[in-house]
Amino acid sequence: MKLRVTAGGIVQGARFIASPNCDERPAGSAIDLLVVHHISLPPGEFGGPGIIELFTNRLDPAAHAFYATVAGTRVSAHFLIRRDGELCQFVPCGARASHAGASSWKGRTHCNDFSIGVELEGTGDSPFTNAQYRRLAVLTRALRARYPIRHVVGHSDVAPGRKSDPGPHFDWARYRGMIKNLSPQRTPRTRSQSRIRNRTAKACPERVEGTPSRQRKAKKR
Repeated sequence: MKLRVTAGGIVQGARFIASPNCDERPAGSAIDLLVVHHISLPPGEFGGPGIIELFTNRLDPAAHAFYATVAGTRVSAHFLIRRDGELCQFVPCGARASHAGASSWKGRTHCNDFSIGVELEGTGDSPFTNAQYRRLAVLTRALRARYPIRHVVGHSDVAPGRKSDPGPHFDWARYRGMIKNLSPQRTPRTRSQSRIRNRTAKACPERVEGTPSRQRKAKKR
């Protein structure tokens, strides 16, 4: 399925579920980094509502013993790719999501400022699905057509020693082979900063400063 990113940063073809855990990027930030993560809630379990509830601040701490340890966090990613390949979007690409935490890449800190975060439903203990690789490759194509993305890395690359996702079972060679022949990048049309701010404010009603640290068994942000 071909995907298209609108000028407002919404992927047509994705299921959009607005997260309040986002805010404006610093003025002049170029979106040139894609960060791949993994997540499962409860840890090691797939298909439930836990991830969506976490990213929308609706996680019930009484629903699972593990939830009490993360229910108060305010985090999000731009995208989630389920095990069956379903694509969910939580934050417009032009806005800053709280996905990378304390991080740096190529000498630049605060990767949330200039990156897009993609969560793969999974753990560091088992392979990801064919559907997830296909969807991630197609999403990468769409994002590169809209933004000047130069690097695709794992969370462990921008937070070495602190994070391990997407883990040893993510097949980088396979993924890079799927995206190596992507169409050349286009330079997106320029739009006024005020219009971008207006779209961000509507999609991200709560401004979040920074990302709280937390520990997870299957996913550490």
